[in-house]
Amino acid sequence: METDSFTFLSPQDLSALDFSWFLEMENGFNGDSKKMSRKDTAESLVNGEDLKNNGFKDIFSSLLLLDEGEQYQWLTGFEAFFQADNYKEKVEEINATYRCSEMEDSGNSRKNKRARKSGSVAASSSGNAGVPEPGGSSGHQRRLWVKSRSKDWWDKCNHPDFPDEEFKRAFRMSKSTFNLICEELEPAVMKKNTMLRDAIPVRQRVAVCIWRLATGEPLRMVSKRFGLGISTCHKLVLEVCTAIKTVLMPKYLQWPDENKMKQIKDEFESTTGIPNVGGSIYTTHIPIIAPKTSVTSYFNKKHTERNQKTSYSITLQGVVDKNGAFTDVCIGWPGSMTDDQVLEQSAFHQRAKTGQLKDVWVVGGKGYPLMDWVLVPYTHQNLTWAQHAFNEKIWEIEKVGKEAFLRLKGRWACLQKRIEVKLQELPVVLGACCVLHNICELRNEEMEAELKFELFDDEVVPENSLKSMASAQARDRIAHYLLHHGLGGGTGFM
Repeated sequence: METDSFTFLSPQDLSALDFSWFLEMENGFNGDSKKMSRKDTAESLVNGEDLKNNGFKDIFSSLLLLDEGEQYQWLTGFEAFFQADNYKEKVEEINATYRCSEMEDSGNSRKNKRARKSGSVAASSSGNAGVPEPGGSSGHQRRLWVKSRSKDWWDKCNHPDFPDEEFKRAFRMSKSTFNLICEELEPAVMKKNTMLRDAIPVRQRVAVCIWRLATGEPLRMVSKRFGLGISTCHKLVLEVCTAIKTVLMPKYLQWPDENKMKQIKDEFESTTGIPNVGGSIYTTHIPIIAPKTSVTSYFNKKHTERNQKTSYSITLQGVVDKNGAFTDVCIGWPGSMTDDQVLEQSAFHQRAKTGQLKDVWVVGGKGYPLMDWVLVPYTHQNLTWAQHAFNEKIWEIEKVGKEAFLRLKGRWACLQKRIEVKLQELPVVLGACCVLHNICELRNEEMEAELKFELFDDEVVPENSLKSMASAQARDRIAHYLLHHGLGGGTGFM
Protein backbone atom coordinates (compact mmCIF):
# COMPACT_ATOMS: atom_id res chain seq x y z
CA MET A 1 0.00 0.00 0.00
CA GLU A 2 1.48 3.36 -1.02
CA THR A 3 1.39 5.35 2.22
CA ASP A 4 2.85 8.48 0.58
CA SER A 5 -0.48 8.98 -1.20
CA PHE A 6 -2.43 9.04 2.10
CA THR A 7 -3.38 12.04 4.21
CA PHE A 8 -3.49 10.55 7.71
CA LEU A 9 -5.53 11.61 10.72
CA SER A 10 -3.95 14.20 12.96
CA PRO A 11 -1.80 13.03 15.92
CA GLN A 12 -4.54 14.17 18.29
CA ASP A 13 -7.09 11.96 16.52
CA LEU A 14 -4.74 9.01 16.49
CA SER A 15 -3.92 9.34 20.17
CA ALA A 16 -7.62 9.17 20.98
CA LEU A 17 -8.00 5.77 19.34
CA ASP A 18 -6.91 2.39 20.62
CA PHE A 19 -5.83 0.12 17.76
CA SER A 20 -4.64 -2.78 19.92
CA TRP A 21 -7.59 -4.79 18.62
CA PHE A 22 -6.17 -4.58 15.10
CA LEU A 23 -3.32 -6.90 16.11
CA GLU A 24 -5.92 -9.36 17.37
CA MET A 25 -7.59 -9.35 13.97
CA GLU A 26 -4.32 -10.24 12.26
CA ASN A 27 -4.18 -13.36 14.44
CA GLY A 28 -7.68 -14.36 13.44
CA PHE A 29 -9.62 -13.10 16.48
CA ASN A 30 -8.68 -16.13 18.55
CA GLY A 31 -9.54 -14.37 21.82
CA ASP A 32 -12.92 -13.61 23.31
CA SER A 33 -13.72 -10.84 20.82
CA LYS A 34 -17.32 -10.95 19.71
CA LYS A 35 -18.59 -10.07 16.23
CA MET A 36 -21.13 -7.29 16.21
CA SER A 37 -24.30 -6.91 14.23
CA ARG A 38 -24.88 -4.03 11.80
CA LYS A 39 -27.07 -2.19 14.22
CA ASP A 40 -24.65 -2.62 17.14
CA THR A 41 -21.75 -1.46 15.00
CA ALA A 42 -23.54 1.69 13.90
CA GLU A 43 -24.61 2.51 17.46
CA SER A 44 -21.11 1.93 18.76
CA LEU A 45 -19.83 4.53 16.32
CA VAL A 46 -22.02 7.10 18.08
CA ASN A 47 -20.92 5.93 21.54
CA GLY A 48 -17.55 7.50 22.26
CA GLU A 49 -16.27 4.74 24.58
CA ASP A 50 -17.30 1.78 22.42
CA LEU A 51 -16.12 3.50 19.25
CA LYS A 52 -12.45 2.75 19.72
CA ASN A 53 -12.87 -0.64 21.35
CA ASN A 54 -15.61 -2.39 19.42
CA GLY A 55 -16.94 -0.04 16.77
CA PHE A 56 -14.11 -0.58 14.31
CA LYS A 57 -13.80 -4.33 14.73
CA ASP A 58 -16.62 -5.41 12.51
CA ILE A 59 -15.82 -2.72 9.98
CA PHE A 60 -12.16 -3.66 9.67
CA SER A 61 -12.97 -7.39 9.59
CA SER A 62 -14.62 -6.66 6.26
CA LEU A 63 -11.64 -4.54 5.28
CA LEU A 64 -9.35 -7.56 5.66
CA LEU A 65 -11.33 -9.39 2.97
CA LEU A 66 -10.47 -6.77 0.38
CA ASP A 67 -7.40 -6.68 -1.84
CA GLU A 68 -4.78 -3.98 -1.48
CA GLY A 69 -6.32 -1.60 -3.99
CA GLU A 70 -9.78 -1.87 -2.46
CA GLN A 71 -8.34 -1.34 1.03
CA TYR A 72 -6.73 1.85 -0.21
CA GLN A 73 -10.02 3.11 -1.59
CA TRP A 74 -11.90 2.24 1.62
CA LEU A 75 -9.39 3.77 4.04
CA THR A 76 -9.21 7.00 2.07
CA GLY A 77 -12.95 7.53 2.48
CA PHE A 78 -12.83 6.27 6.09
CA GLU A 79 -10.28 8.91 7.03
CA ALA A 80 -12.34 11.64 5.40
CA PHE A 81 -15.43 10.41 7.22
CA PHE A 82 -13.95 10.97 10.68
CA GLN A 83 -12.51 14.34 9.70
CA ALA A 84 -16.05 15.58 9.11
CA ASP A 85 -17.57 17.59 11.95
CA ASN A 86 -20.97 15.94 11.62
CA TYR A 87 -19.86 12.33 11.47
CA LYS A 88 -22.16 11.35 14.34
CA GLU A 89 -25.16 12.55 12.37
CA LYS A 90 -23.89 10.52 9.43
CA VAL A 91 -23.66 7.45 11.65
CA GLU A 92 -27.31 7.89 12.54
CA GLU A 93 -28.07 7.87 8.81
CA ILE A 94 -26.02 4.67 8.50
CA ASN A 95 -28.05 3.09 11.29
CA ALA A 96 -31.29 3.88 9.46
CA THR A 97 -29.84 2.54 6.23
CA TYR A 98 -28.89 -0.69 7.99
CA ARG A 99 -32.42 -1.21 9.28
CA CYS A 100 -33.87 -0.85 5.77
CA SER A 101 -31.18 -3.06 4.28
CA GLU A 102 -31.77 -5.81 6.84
CA MET A 103 -35.49 -5.84 6.08
CA GLU A 104 -34.93 -6.06 2.31
CA ASP A 105 -32.05 -8.54 2.35
CA SER A 106 -32.88 -10.76 5.33
CA GLY A 107 -32.53 -13.83 3.15
CA ASN A 108 -28.93 -13.13 2.12
CA SER A 109 -25.92 -14.83 3.66
CA ARG A 110 -23.91 -13.40 6.52
CA LYS A 111 -20.99 -12.79 4.23
CA ASN A 112 -23.06 -10.65 1.87
CA LYS A 113 -24.46 -8.70 4.80
CA ARG A 114 -20.94 -7.94 6.02
CA ALA A 115 -19.93 -6.79 2.56
CA ARG A 116 -22.95 -4.48 2.30
CA LYS A 117 -22.19 -3.09 5.76
CA SER A 118 -18.72 -2.06 4.67
CA GLY A 119 -20.17 -0.56 1.50
CA SER A 120 -22.80 1.39 3.45
CA VAL A 121 -20.23 3.03 5.72
CA ALA A 122 -18.16 3.86 2.69
CA ALA A 123 -21.13 5.30 0.81
CA SER A 124 -22.05 7.65 3.64
CA SER A 125 -18.54 9.01 4.02
CA SER A 126 -17.80 9.49 0.32
CA GLY A 127 -21.24 10.87 -0.37
CA ASN A 128 -20.81 13.69 2.20
CA ALA A 129 -20.52 16.77 0.05
CA GLY A 130 -19.27 18.74 3.06
CA VAL A 131 -16.21 16.60 3.76
CA PRO A 132 -13.15 18.84 3.38
CA GLU A 133 -10.36 17.64 1.13
CA PRO A 134 -6.99 16.82 2.84
CA GLY A 135 -4.71 19.80 3.06
CA GLY A 136 -7.41 22.18 4.23
CA SER A 137 -8.75 23.08 0.79
CA SER A 138 -12.00 24.98 0.94
CA GLY A 139 -15.18 24.31 -0.98
CA HIS A 140 -17.54 21.38 -1.28
CA GLN A 141 -16.34 18.48 -3.41
CA ARG A 142 -17.62 14.91 -3.52
CA ARG A 143 -14.83 12.42 -3.01
CA LEU A 144 -14.69 9.19 -5.03
CA TRP A 145 -12.72 6.25 -3.73
CA VAL A 146 -10.84 5.22 -6.82
CA LYS A 147 -7.18 4.38 -6.61
CA SER A 148 -5.20 6.38 -9.11
CA ARG A 149 -4.09 4.04 -11.91
CA SER A 150 -2.67 4.90 -15.28
CA LYS A 151 -4.99 4.38 -18.26
CA ASP A 152 -2.58 5.91 -20.77
CA TRP A 153 -2.20 2.72 -22.81
CA TRP A 154 -5.91 2.20 -23.27
CA ASP A 155 -6.57 5.89 -23.90
CA LYS A 156 -3.96 5.77 -26.65
CA CYS A 157 -5.49 2.64 -28.22
CA ASN A 158 -8.98 4.10 -28.01
CA HIS A 159 -7.99 7.34 -29.73
CA PRO A 160 -9.40 7.76 -33.27
CA ASP A 161 -5.91 8.46 -34.62
CA PHE A 162 -4.43 5.23 -33.27
CA PRO A 163 -3.13 3.17 -36.26
CA ASP A 164 -5.41 0.32 -37.26
CA GLU A 165 -2.44 -2.03 -37.73
CA GLU A 166 -1.31 -1.59 -34.13
CA PHE A 167 -4.88 -1.92 -32.86
CA LYS A 168 -5.26 -5.19 -34.76
CA ARG A 169 -1.95 -6.47 -33.39
CA ALA A 170 -3.20 -5.85 -29.84
CA PHE A 171 -6.81 -7.07 -30.19
CA ARG A 172 -6.57 -9.53 -33.13
CA MET A 173 -9.21 -7.60 -35.08
CA SER A 174 -9.65 -4.32 -36.88
CA LYS A 175 -11.26 -1.26 -35.35
CA SER A 176 -14.39 -1.73 -37.47
CA THR A 177 -14.90 -5.29 -36.18
CA PHE A 178 -14.25 -4.17 -32.61
CA ASN A 179 -16.78 -1.34 -33.00
CA LEU A 180 -19.35 -3.81 -34.33
CA ILE A 181 -18.91 -6.07 -31.30
CA CYS A 182 -19.20 -3.12 -28.91
CA GLU A 183 -22.43 -1.93 -30.58
CA GLU A 184 -24.04 -5.35 -30.37
CA LEU A 185 -22.98 -5.94 -26.75
CA GLU A 186 -23.76 -2.46 -25.46
CA PRO A 187 -27.30 -3.21 -24.18
CA ALA A 188 -26.00 -6.26 -22.27
CA VAL A 189 -22.79 -4.90 -20.71
CA MET A 190 -23.47 -1.18 -20.22
CA LYS A 191 -23.67 0.01 -16.60
CA LYS A 192 -25.06 3.27 -15.22
CA ASN A 193 -23.02 5.87 -13.37
CA THR A 194 -23.53 6.10 -9.62
CA MET A 195 -23.17 8.90 -7.12
CA LEU A 196 -19.82 7.48 -6.05
CA ARG A 197 -18.16 6.87 -9.39
CA ASP A 198 -18.60 6.75 -13.14
CA ALA A 199 -19.23 3.36 -14.71
CA ILE A 200 -16.53 1.77 -16.85
CA PRO A 201 -17.37 2.55 -20.52
CA VAL A 202 -18.62 -0.24 -22.77
CA ARG A 203 -15.61 -0.02 -25.09
CA GLN A 204 -13.20 -0.43 -22.20
CA ARG A 205 -15.18 -3.37 -20.81
CA VAL A 206 -15.11 -5.18 -24.14
CA ALA A 207 -11.44 -4.29 -24.68
CA VAL A 208 -10.43 -5.79 -21.32
CA CYS A 209 -12.06 -9.09 -22.26
CA ILE A 210 -10.77 -9.29 -25.83
CA TRP A 211 -7.20 -8.30 -24.90
CA ARG A 212 -7.17 -10.91 -22.14
CA LEU A 213 -8.40 -13.62 -24.54
CA ALA A 214 -6.05 -12.50 -27.31
CA THR A 215 -2.84 -12.35 -25.28
CA GLY A 216 -3.48 -14.82 -22.48
CA GLU A 217 -1.61 -12.45 -20.16
CA PRO A 218 -2.19 -12.80 -16.41
CA LEU A 219 -4.75 -10.55 -14.77
CA ARG A 220 -2.10 -8.38 -13.13
CA MET A 221 -0.90 -7.38 -16.61
CA VAL A 222 -4.45 -6.67 -17.73
CA SER A 223 -4.84 -4.48 -14.66
CA LYS A 224 -1.75 -2.44 -15.54
CA ARG A 225 -2.77 -2.05 -19.17
CA PHE A 226 -6.27 -0.73 -18.49
CA GLY A 227 -5.82 1.02 -15.15
CA LEU A 228 -8.34 -1.16 -13.33
CA GLY A 229 -8.22 -3.44 -10.30
CA ILE A 230 -7.31 -7.08 -10.76
CA SER A 231 -10.62 -8.34 -9.40
CA THR A 232 -12.45 -5.84 -11.60
CA CYS A 233 -10.66 -7.13 -14.70
CA HIS A 234 -11.51 -10.74 -13.83
CA LYS A 235 -15.16 -9.80 -13.35
CA LEU A 236 -15.25 -7.91 -16.65
CA VAL A 237 -13.82 -10.84 -18.60
CA LEU A 238 -16.51 -13.19 -17.31
CA GLU A 239 -19.31 -10.64 -17.79
CA VAL A 240 -18.37 -9.86 -21.39
CA CYS A 241 -17.84 -13.55 -22.24
CA THR A 242 -21.30 -14.30 -20.85
CA ALA A 243 -22.77 -11.48 -22.93
CA ILE A 244 -21.02 -12.80 -26.05
CA LYS A 245 -22.49 -16.24 -25.45
CA THR A 246 -25.96 -14.86 -24.77
CA VAL A 247 -26.18 -12.12 -27.40
CA LEU A 248 -23.79 -13.05 -30.21
CA MET A 249 -23.75 -16.87 -30.24
CA PRO A 250 -27.36 -17.21 -31.51
CA LYS A 251 -26.42 -14.92 -34.39
CA TYR A 252 -22.91 -16.05 -35.30
CA LEU A 253 -22.64 -19.70 -34.20
CA GLN A 254 -25.61 -21.85 -35.16
CA TRP A 255 -26.20 -25.00 -37.19
CA PRO A 256 -27.03 -23.92 -40.78
CA ASP A 257 -30.59 -23.83 -42.04
CA GLU A 258 -31.59 -25.66 -45.21
CA ASN A 259 -30.45 -22.94 -47.63
CA LYS A 260 -27.15 -22.36 -45.87
CA MET A 261 -26.49 -26.11 -45.68
CA LYS A 262 -27.04 -26.46 -49.43
CA GLN A 263 -24.47 -23.74 -49.99
CA ILE A 264 -21.93 -25.50 -47.72
CA LYS A 265 -22.49 -28.82 -49.50
CA ASP A 266 -21.94 -27.20 -52.89
CA GLU A 267 -18.70 -25.56 -51.72
CA PHE A 268 -17.24 -28.81 -50.44
CA GLU A 269 -18.34 -30.79 -53.50
CA SER A 270 -16.87 -28.25 -55.91
CA THR A 271 -13.40 -28.68 -54.39
CA THR A 272 -13.39 -32.38 -53.43
CA GLY A 273 -16.06 -34.07 -55.52
CA ILE A 274 -17.63 -35.66 -52.43
CA PRO A 275 -21.37 -34.90 -52.25
CA ASN A 276 -23.45 -33.92 -49.20
CA VAL A 277 -20.53 -32.85 -46.97
CA GLY A 278 -21.92 -30.43 -44.40
CA GLY A 279 -18.83 -29.82 -42.29
CA SER A 280 -15.47 -30.91 -40.95
CA ILE A 281 -15.26 -32.09 -37.33
CA TYR A 282 -12.20 -31.84 -35.08
CA THR A 283 -11.49 -32.11 -31.35
CA THR A 284 -8.72 -30.26 -29.54
CA HIS A 285 -7.55 -30.11 -25.92
CA ILE A 286 -7.36 -26.97 -23.77
CA PRO A 287 -4.82 -27.11 -20.89
CA ILE A 288 -6.18 -26.47 -17.41
CA ILE A 289 -4.91 -26.35 -13.84
CA ALA A 290 -5.35 -29.65 -12.04
CA PRO A 291 -8.91 -29.66 -10.66
CA LYS A 292 -9.64 -30.39 -7.01
CA THR A 293 -12.08 -33.16 -7.84
CA SER A 294 -12.05 -35.94 -10.45
CA VAL A 295 -8.40 -35.30 -11.21
CA THR A 296 -7.89 -38.56 -13.10
CA SER A 297 -10.75 -37.73 -15.47
CA TYR A 298 -8.94 -34.62 -16.70
CA PHE A 299 -5.48 -36.23 -16.89
CA ASN A 300 -4.16 -36.02 -20.45
CA LYS A 301 -1.91 -39.03 -21.00
CA LYS A 302 -0.68 -38.14 -24.49
CA HIS A 303 0.26 -34.58 -23.61
CA THR A 304 1.96 -35.76 -20.43
CA GLU A 305 4.10 -38.23 -22.39
CA ARG A 306 5.02 -35.65 -25.00
CA ASN A 307 5.81 -32.77 -22.63
CA GLN A 308 7.33 -34.91 -19.86
CA LYS A 309 5.14 -32.93 -17.51
CA THR A 310 1.84 -33.84 -15.88
CA SER A 311 -0.90 -32.30 -18.02
CA TYR A 312 -4.63 -31.83 -17.52
CA SER A 313 -7.11 -30.64 -20.11
CA ILE A 314 -10.69 -30.29 -21.22
CA THR A 315 -11.89 -30.95 -24.76
CA LEU A 316 -13.32 -28.63 -27.39
CA GLN A 317 -15.12 -30.34 -30.27
CA GLY A 318 -16.16 -28.24 -33.23
CA VAL A 319 -17.77 -28.60 -36.65
CA VAL A 320 -16.73 -25.99 -39.24
CA ASP A 321 -17.94 -25.02 -42.70
CA LYS A 322 -15.82 -24.60 -45.83
CA ASN A 323 -14.63 -21.16 -44.66
CA GLY A 324 -13.51 -22.42 -41.25
CA ALA A 325 -16.38 -20.89 -39.24
CA PHE A 326 -17.85 -22.98 -36.43
CA THR A 327 -21.38 -24.29 -36.90
CA ASP A 328 -21.43 -26.43 -33.74
CA VAL A 329 -19.26 -26.70 -30.62
CA CYS A 330 -19.14 -29.06 -27.65
CA ILE A 331 -17.05 -27.78 -24.74
CA GLY A 332 -15.93 -29.10 -21.39
CA TRP A 333 -15.65 -32.89 -21.45
CA PRO A 334 -12.57 -34.19 -19.54
CA GLY A 335 -9.26 -34.54 -21.36
CA SER A 336 -8.97 -38.27 -20.68
CA MET A 337 -11.80 -38.94 -23.15
CA THR A 338 -11.04 -39.87 -26.75
CA ASP A 339 -12.53 -38.10 -29.77
CA ASP A 340 -15.21 -40.73 -30.33
CA GLN A 341 -16.20 -40.66 -26.65
CA VAL A 342 -16.60 -36.88 -26.72
CA LEU A 343 -18.68 -37.12 -29.88
CA GLU A 344 -20.95 -39.74 -28.35
CA GLN A 345 -21.63 -37.53 -25.32
CA SER A 346 -22.24 -34.35 -27.32
CA ALA A 347 -25.60 -32.75 -28.05
CA PHE A 348 -24.59 -32.85 -31.72
CA HIS A 349 -24.62 -36.66 -31.60
CA GLN A 350 -28.04 -36.64 -29.96
CA ARG A 351 -29.46 -34.43 -32.71
CA ALA A 352 -28.01 -36.75 -35.34
CA LYS A 353 -29.66 -39.76 -33.70
CA THR A 354 -33.04 -38.04 -34.00
CA GLY A 355 -32.60 -37.62 -37.75
CA GLN A 356 -31.67 -33.93 -37.87
CA LEU A 357 -28.59 -34.67 -40.01
CA LYS A 358 -30.40 -36.48 -42.79
CA ASP A 359 -28.45 -36.51 -46.09
CA VAL A 360 -25.48 -34.78 -44.47
CA TRP A 361 -21.94 -36.08 -44.04
CA VAL A 362 -19.65 -34.69 -41.34
CA VAL A 363 -16.04 -35.53 -42.17
CA GLY A 364 -13.66 -36.47 -39.36
CA GLY A 365 -10.24 -38.02 -38.88
CA LYS A 366 -9.28 -41.53 -37.89
CA GLY A 367 -10.19 -40.80 -34.28
CA TYR A 368 -13.89 -40.98 -35.16
CA PRO A 369 -15.93 -44.07 -36.11
CA LEU A 370 -17.60 -44.51 -39.49
CA MET A 371 -21.32 -43.83 -39.03
CA ASP A 372 -24.36 -43.05 -41.11
CA TRP A 373 -23.54 -39.35 -40.86
CA VAL A 374 -19.78 -39.38 -40.06
CA LEU A 375 -17.39 -40.01 -42.95
CA VAL A 376 -13.80 -40.99 -42.09
CA PRO A 377 -10.75 -42.22 -44.06
CA TYR A 378 -9.77 -45.87 -44.55
CA THR A 379 -7.32 -46.91 -41.83
CA HIS A 380 -6.45 -50.52 -42.71
CA GLN A 381 -3.29 -51.62 -44.53
CA ASN A 382 -2.88 -52.30 -48.28
CA LEU A 383 -5.35 -49.75 -49.58
CA THR A 384 -6.61 -49.90 -53.15
CA TRP A 385 -6.20 -47.02 -55.60
CA ALA A 386 -9.79 -46.01 -55.06
CA GLN A 387 -9.31 -45.97 -51.28
CA HIS A 388 -6.09 -43.93 -51.59
CA ALA A 389 -7.90 -41.43 -53.80
CA PHE A 390 -10.76 -41.22 -51.33
CA ASN A 391 -8.41 -40.65 -48.38
CA GLU A 392 -6.71 -37.76 -50.16
CA LYS A 393 -10.02 -35.94 -50.57
CA ILE A 394 -11.02 -36.71 -47.00
CA TRP A 395 -7.72 -35.27 -45.77
CA GLU A 396 -8.45 -32.05 -47.68
CA ILE A 397 -11.72 -31.68 -45.77
CA GLU A 398 -10.03 -32.66 -42.49
CA LYS A 399 -7.49 -29.93 -43.11
CA VAL A 400 -10.25 -27.32 -43.20
CA GLY A 401 -11.28 -28.27 -39.66
CA LYS A 402 -7.75 -28.51 -38.32
CA GLU A 403 -6.70 -25.16 -39.77
CA ALA A 404 -9.79 -23.55 -38.23
CA PHE A 405 -8.59 -24.72 -34.81
CA LEU A 406 -5.07 -23.53 -35.64
CA ARG A 407 -6.43 -20.04 -36.24
CA LEU A 408 -8.66 -20.27 -33.16
CA LYS A 409 -5.75 -21.04 -30.85
CA GLY A 410 -3.38 -18.72 -32.67
CA ARG A 411 -5.75 -15.77 -32.49
CA TRP A 412 -6.80 -16.36 -28.86
CA ALA A 413 -3.59 -17.19 -27.02
CA CYS A 414 -5.46 -17.85 -23.77
CA LEU A 415 -6.26 -21.29 -25.23
CA GLN A 416 -2.59 -22.20 -25.54
CA LYS A 417 -1.84 -22.30 -21.82
CA ARG A 418 -3.55 -22.72 -18.50
CA ILE A 419 -5.59 -19.65 -17.68
CA GLU A 420 -6.76 -18.16 -14.39
CA VAL A 421 -10.36 -19.28 -14.78
CA LYS A 422 -12.29 -21.77 -12.70
CA LEU A 423 -13.19 -25.06 -14.35
CA GLN A 424 -16.92 -24.33 -14.27
CA GLU A 425 -16.34 -20.94 -15.95
CA LEU A 426 -14.20 -22.28 -18.80
CA PRO A 427 -17.08 -23.27 -21.14
CA VAL A 428 -18.29 -19.66 -21.20
CA VAL A 429 -14.80 -18.36 -21.99
CA LEU A 430 -14.14 -20.97 -24.68
CA GLY A 431 -17.57 -20.41 -26.21
CA ALA A 432 -16.81 -16.68 -26.43
CA CYS A 433 -13.52 -17.44 -28.20
CA CYS A 434 -15.38 -19.54 -30.80
CA VAL A 435 -17.94 -16.80 -31.41
CA LEU A 436 -15.24 -14.14 -31.77
CA HIS A 437 -13.38 -16.48 -34.14
CA ASN A 438 -16.49 -16.72 -36.31
CA ILE A 439 -16.92 -12.96 -36.40
CA CYS A 440 -13.30 -12.51 -37.47
CA GLU A 441 -13.62 -15.23 -40.12
CA LEU A 442 -16.86 -13.82 -41.53
CA ARG A 443 -15.29 -10.35 -41.74
CA ASN A 444 -12.10 -11.72 -43.37
CA GLU A 445 -9.79 -10.67 -40.54
CA GLU A 446 -6.40 -12.04 -41.57
CA MET A 447 -4.01 -13.32 -38.92
CA GLU A 448 -0.44 -12.14 -38.55
CA ALA A 449 2.18 -14.70 -39.53
CA GLU A 450 3.73 -14.68 -36.05
CA LEU A 451 0.44 -15.82 -34.51
CA LYS A 452 0.51 -19.24 -36.18
CA PHE A 453 0.21 -22.09 -33.72
CA GLU A 454 0.89 -25.81 -34.06
CA LEU A 455 -1.66 -28.33 -32.84
CA PHE A 456 -0.61 -31.46 -30.95
CA ASP A 457 -3.81 -33.44 -30.63
CA ASP A 458 -3.27 -37.19 -30.82
CA GLU A 459 -5.91 -39.18 -32.64
CA VAL A 460 -6.70 -42.60 -31.21
CA VAL A 461 -8.45 -45.08 -33.50
CA PRO A 462 -11.60 -46.21 -31.65
CA GLU A 463 -12.04 -49.86 -30.78
CA ASN A 464 -15.23 -50.00 -32.81
CA SER A 465 -14.36 -47.93 -35.88
CA LEU A 466 -17.35 -49.18 -37.90
CA LYS A 467 -20.79 -48.40 -36.54
CA SER A 468 -22.83 -49.05 -39.69
CA MET A 469 -22.47 -51.45 -42.62
CA ALA A 470 -24.62 -49.11 -44.72
CA SER A 471 -22.12 -46.30 -44.18
CA ALA A 472 -19.26 -48.64 -45.19
CA GLN A 473 -21.01 -49.39 -48.47
CA ALA A 474 -21.71 -45.70 -49.04
CA ARG A 475 -18.04 -44.88 -48.48
CA ASP A 476 -16.99 -47.53 -51.04
CA ARG A 477 -19.38 -46.08 -53.60
CA ILE A 478 -17.94 -42.59 -53.09
CA ALA A 479 -14.39 -43.94 -53.43
CA HIS A 480 -15.17 -45.64 -56.74
CA TYR A 481 -17.00 -42.57 -58.00
CA LEU A 482 -13.99 -40.35 -57.30
CA LEU A 483 -11.59 -42.75 -59.01
CA HIS A 484 -13.61 -43.39 -62.15
CA HIS A 485 -14.42 -39.70 -62.64
CA GLY A 486 -10.82 -38.63 -62.26
CA LEU A 487 -11.44 -36.77 -59.00
CA GLY A 488 -9.00 -38.71 -56.84
CA GLY A 489 -6.09 -36.42 -57.58
CA GLY A 490 -3.48 -39.03 -56.66
CA THR A 491 -1.09 -39.31 -59.62
CA GLY A 492 1.23 -41.59 -57.68
CA PHE A 493 -1.24 -44.48 -57.68
CA MET A 494 -1.63 -44.96 -61.47
